[in-house]
Amino acid sequence: MAVDSILSSPLGAAACEKDAKALQFIEEMTRNADSVQERVLAEILSRNGETEYLKRFQLDGSTDREAFKSKVPVIKYEDLQPEIQRIANGDRSAILSAHPISEFLTSSGTSAGERKLMPTIQEELDRRQMLYSLLMPVMNLYVPGLDKGKGLYFLFVKSETKTPGGLLARPVLTSYYKSEHFKTRPYDPYNVYTSPNEAILCADSFQSMYTQMLCGLYERKQVLRLGAVFASGLLRAIRFLQLNWHQLTHDIRTGTLSPKITDPSVRNCVGHVLKPDPELADFIAGECSRENWEGIITKIWPNTKYLDVIVTGAMAQYIPTLDYYSGGLPLACTMYASSECYFGLNLNPMSKPSEVSYTIMPNMAYFEFLPHEQSSAQLSRDSPPRLVDLADVEVGKEYELVITTYAGLHRYRVGDILRVTGFHNSAPQFHFVRRKNVLLSIDSDKTDEAELQKAVDNASKLLREVNTSVVEYTSFADTKTIPGHYVIYWELLGKDSANAPSSDLLGQCCLAMENSLNSVYRQGRVADNSIGPLEIRVVKSGTFEELMDYAISRGASINQYKVPRCVNFTPIMELLDSRVVSAHFSPALPYWTPERRR
Repeated sequence: MAVDSILSSPLGAAACEKDAKALQFIEEMTRNADSVQERVLAEILSRNGETEYLKRFQLDGSTDREAFKSKVPVIKYEDLQPEIQRIANGDRSAILSAHPISEFLTSSGTSAGERKLMPTIQEELDRRQMLYSLLMPVMNLYVPGLDKGKGLYFLFVKSETKTPGGLLARPVLTSYYKSEHFKTRPYDPYNVYTSPNEAILCADSFQSMYTQMLCGLYERKQVLRLGAVFASGLLRAIRFLQLNWHQLTHDIRTGTLSPKITDPSVRNCVGHVLKPDPELADFIAGECSRENWEGIITKIWPNTKYLDVIVTGAMAQYIPTLDYYSGGLPLACTMYASSECYFGLNLNPMSKPSEVSYTIMPNMAYFEFLPHEQSSAQLSRDSPPRLVDLADVEVGKEYELVITTYAGLHRYRVGDILRVTGFHNSAPQFHFVRRKNVLLSIDSDKTDEAELQKAVDNASKLLREVNTSVVEYTSFADTKTIPGHYVIYWELLGKDSANAPSSDLLGQCCLAMENSLNSVYRQGRVADNSIGPLEIRVVKSGTFEELMDYAISRGASINQYKVPRCVNFTPIMELLDSRVVSAHFSPALPYWTPERRR
């Protein structure tokens, strides 16, 4: 009974005593969310009160929440750029943070069109590690026996750069993987990877992927979960296997390593894994040589219980393809984080992707929420917005996330729109809705990422009758035609080559997309003639992988890369257009009536 009481928790029965402590910590933090938030803000203000930035607002040493809200403005990245540039150029004075800026974390490079430099301090690694340490104790509540096998996770580092002042600038995951927190992490039977550290830390993405895949194939029966950061990363790994299984099976058959792997530390560590295994090589070759790869993940890794990938927000469009390759394995979204800050975790990681909600951990930073109807308005010192505290958000409402961090971001607008779905104790739970950005506009119409995703989802349903799905897409507003029109690039996956979608069917897909877009767009099409018929351009298989390779060659992080949902960079446009195999236009006007006018 004593053991049972130690391992019991309101979240469920912990798998071990270490898990029980983690679950108890979650309970403590979420039970008193507002008081934790008040303490966090007081700590940040007392620590950073003498910084150049905060002294501008004459807080005079106050750590009071109301004084902070009344005096410190809500800002965007552009407002901080002069200070960030000074730090990047070598100014080591206490500009944003009283603690030294240890490095810059670069944003994904495909969010808002530019790589932003986020200042961070050494102790933030402890906070990130703390959040990571909570993930498996929660997962163990839902999936038993994960200590009996391993995880095949495709994780990558990006070669870092230095600012003029000598500070490292690199993606947050590269920073974490290269830290001692990751490299010398203690053994945890619930969190063992098939990939050696040397393979993860190899800066050459081909060598890294190859050796991680090779190790995962050798240990195929020990693999209980597959993962990557984003769903797109896991699909890239499957595509890699499609392209390289001949060489991989050769290495397994002979117990030798491909000469393409030249990194000495990688060759050395993989040498301990390599052994001739003709039977395994024959099996993998037999599966990979089949034309139909449906369910390939569970065929190669038969004991896989779930896929650990982010499939919320724009990543949701990968779900059908993941289902195809995995035979419908559960998709687990475990945590919510960004370069600016790690926010929280999913307390029900096996929920359907459409129902994923993240619980904000109130000890990570000070969180405020700008009601979404206000977030579109122009904010200024003369018309300060009314921000809502973490504990005071309302279920069903949408907010833009605003953070104040230990590293020196104060009332910073992250740009994420979140919808409150409920509470765990006194801590709110949020569904990630979208990044706050308009993607497409020809006239007075404004189409955002969520609307475009919905339109693609609705149109792609028409393809089911020919066993075809949309693997990937992007868009641009073509204003060279008069009137301008939306162009959507689709890469398709057909399960039956003899039954490809017809031109008529793809034209109907164009119309279905238009009928899914907002009334301002449809009015422009029907009444104002300010927008031309929507166009779908079908591109060759593999085009979006080329797009990723191009982005990575220009400095994007392989871990954080997300396909841009709107493109306007000429080389990318030229690449896409050179891969077009057919183009299709909406054959009719979408539905619109004056009564729907706003």
